Amino acid sequence: MAPLLEHENQIFLDLFHEDGLVITARGLGIDRILHNFLRLYCDPANLVLVLNTSPAEEEYFVEQLRSEGTVYLPRIVTNEISSNDRYDVYTQGGVLFVTSRILVVDFLTDRIPSSLVTGILVYKAHKIIESCQEAFILRLYRQKNKQGFIKAFTDNAVAFHTGFCQVERVMRNLFVRRLYLWPRFHVAVNSFLERHKPEVVELHVAMTPSMLAIQTSVLDIMNACLKELKRYHPALEVEDLSLENAIGTAFDKTIRHYLDPLWHQLGAKTKSLVQDLKILRTLLQYLSQYDCVTFLNLLESLRASEKVFGQNSGWLFLDSSTSMFVHARARVYRIPGSKMDKKSKTSDKMELKEKQEERRELVLESSPKWEALSDVLQEIERENQDSDALGGPAGRVLICASDDRTCAQLREYITAGAEALLMRLYKKSFGRDEKIEEPWLKESKAVKLKGNHRPGKGPRAKKTSAKQKKNKRSELTLTQMVGKEGTEESCISLGSSMEDGSPEAAQLNLPSDAYYGILREPLTVIHPLLGCSDPYALTRVLHEVEPRYVILYDAELSFVRQLEIYRASRPGKPLRVYFLIYGGSTEEQRYLTTLRKEKEAFEQLIREKASMVVPEEREGRDESNLDLKRDATPANASTDTRKAGGQEQRAVQQTIIVDMREFRSELPSLIHRRGIDIEPVTLEVGDYILTPDICVERKSVSDLIGSLNNGRLYTQCISMSRYYKRPILLIEFDPNKSFSLTSRASIHQEISVNDITSKLTLLTLHFPRLRILWCPSPHATAELFEELKQNRLQPDAAVAVAVTADSDTVPESSCYNPGPQDFLLKMPGVNAKNCRALMNHVKSIAELTTLSQNQLSEILGNVQSAKQLYDFIHITYAEAISQAKTKK
Repeated sequence: MAPLLEHENQIFLDLFHEDGLVITARGLGIDRILHNFLRLYCDPANLVLVLNTSPAEEEYFVEQLRSEGTVYLPRIVTNEISSNDRYDVYTQGGVLFVTSRILVVDFLTDRIPSSLVTGILVYKAHKIIESCQEAFILRLYRQKNKQGFIKAFTDNAVAFHTGFCQVERVMRNLFVRRLYLWPRFHVAVNSFLERHKPEVVELHVAMTPSMLAIQTSVLDIMNACLKELKRYHPALEVEDLSLENAIGTAFDKTIRHYLDPLWHQLGAKTKSLVQDLKILRTLLQYLSQYDCVTFLNLLESLRASEKVFGQNSGWLFLDSSTSMFVHARARVYRIPGSKMDKKSKTSDKMELKEKQEERRELVLESSPKWEALSDVLQEIERENQDSDALGGPAGRVLICASDDRTCAQLREYITAGAEALLMRLYKKSFGRDEKIEEPWLKESKAVKLKGNHRPGKGPRAKKTSAKQKKNKRSELTLTQMVGKEGTEESCISLGSSMEDGSPEAAQLNLPSDAYYGILREPLTVIHPLLGCSDPYALTRVLHEVEPRYVILYDAELSFVRQLEIYRASRPGKPLRVYFLIYGGSTEEQRYLTTLRKEKEAFEQLIREKASMVVPEEREGRDESNLDLKRDATPANASTDTRKAGGQEQRAVQQTIIVDMREFRSELPSLIHRRGIDIEPVTLEVGDYILTPDICVERKSVSDLIGSLNNGRLYTQCISMSRYYKRPILLIEFDPNKSFSLTSRASIHQEISVNDITSKLTLLTLHFPRLRILWCPSPHATAELFEELKQNRLQPDAAVAVAVTADSDTVPESSCYNPGPQDFLLKMPGVNAKNCRALMNHVKSIAELTTLSQNQLSEILGNVQSAKQLYDFIHITYAEAISQAKTKK
């Protein structure tokens, strides 16, 4: 990795000297800052923990440090390292990537030497909310270590644009006082990048008349849907429901944010409007992203789909919709003399339609961007020829498109031409060869089978003739490359035309994710901008290929900034960027909206920083920080202060035993915040043990439905009822959604095997001691647990761990064997109330069969129950059938 740039060096020094939260613009190299901190602390004398990184990001950082010759590389702590060995790993020092669940448990159990921790680096800090695991880790760390540092990094300023005082809340959870803001328009950033800016050629490609007509139709329909949505819900923010925001990438999240709390109350009309807006946004994306055949295929499938056609809000019947279909078909084919007599019979219309399909004249309108791409490649080719004449090296080319499908289409266009590509797509979609599979899908499947693909205004050249294109195609050998890691040699399958090429091209070390394209001269790579499992796949390609020319077939803000950093980090090496975009299109508007939203987010952050009041004790380096104090009310100690034997009883520290798997949720953090100690262990029965008698199984609504359907909840209730006197089923709702398990319309009067409420009813009937608690949020659950524990004994972790589904003894009463007890409860006449009396009088099932009906009546205290049990034991099957017939 290249040395830090001027502004990056300033960011690094600011954060090194004083802890804080750094927020940079997207693509400005926040990963480079973190990388340098990792390199700084890679030493056994330090113990630095890194939070909130994904496995792919961890591998990337380790790989970069290894390539720089770092001796003591960061280590990754996962569940593959046993709990007994982790203490030794921590004491060895260095930089550690640790999963949040493991780190929470190790802090709670003092398995990690907190006093030895040098500090914590927090990546993607915008995700640190109060109830998340990372915030819990930071609070535990700051409670036990007052000297270590906390440094946080993020490049998502827009995430702080929603909510009230969001940045201040995040800083409070991070225990930092300083906020460092580095937008793209920062004086230091702007002045430096302007001195090293790449040569940019903007190509505003004009859409065809048919594309413009389709875009206008889709926007008209979207506008009509938005007006309807506002009419049904006047309380919705007008700004968020603007047409500009509706075409943006974050619109789905915005609209769900407003409608989720009352989604169960919405009518079918509103829900269909939301779904229609999603479909229309997809149509706009397909229009600018893919070819005319793919767009028409999507459109026709929408009309043919009974589900969409029956549930849509009516936009398919609008005039704009008709216009959209007409122009979409006109881009693909035309039918001469296609007028149809309205008075003709249906059979005649069908016959005429079949004849018209036979007389289709294919149009197959080529994408304007394809033509622009050809012009750019020809211009680059001429420049490289001139460079060769002067003895200079040919400049490599990197083409970046949005996704794999676009990349594959571009490769096929370059190799086979527009006509062949569109004809193949037409035959696949509308011809008889419907089973033809697109090459990009075939390659994707082949890659998966291999198992090593990890799901990532300038001069215009004249058009080349068909002969020139043919000659150019003969020089192309394009293959999809898949490698393992950047440090390993990738298997490169090159054609015969590459065998005579330079060894530099043949020995290229390629990135982890698939990319498309090897061009003989110059070397050309086509790579997707989105969808790579490796978040740094594009970064790897950029530094491996070192292109002289970059063609942005699709615009993506973070990669545009990344190109600026790439150019600035290589002074003296030229870089030309071709920026292809449809002028006056929704594609251009989406890009401009993304820029505007980030700028507005930074402006708001600057205002908040100017007026922010940060207390001196925010960092928690002393005991005055109230956020580090666990609830000082009697939540953390029993209130029983009665005197016994002339002495006052000591307060008892409250404890809850928590299953290790529950640390994926936020509830343990909130319980600890209330002053209750947590003992993390692996439980086979229950999720939370509150007292020796109270066991809680926690379920979200989705978990509840799944467990009821597959029978797992029944088994769990059997185990809880067998080993604990007070088994509890806790159903926890999402605080942002309605407190409703099912809609009123779906509640049946009779018990139904397919109904969730019916299954819950049967569960309570079968387990009379089972109690069901309903909580609207984890905060309410933590408070409820505290109340349930008042004036009760504390649980024993050793006993709780010993309780398994196959235990031979029951803690409640070790004199009863659970197997025969379960069998007894299944017999007619025996229930939870009289079962204990029966077990007290007989030693075994065999002894039970010797009792008379009168003896059973005395034991059970009910003549009818005794008769049912006696008949079940003594009457044969044939006698039972005979008695039944006699009664009939």
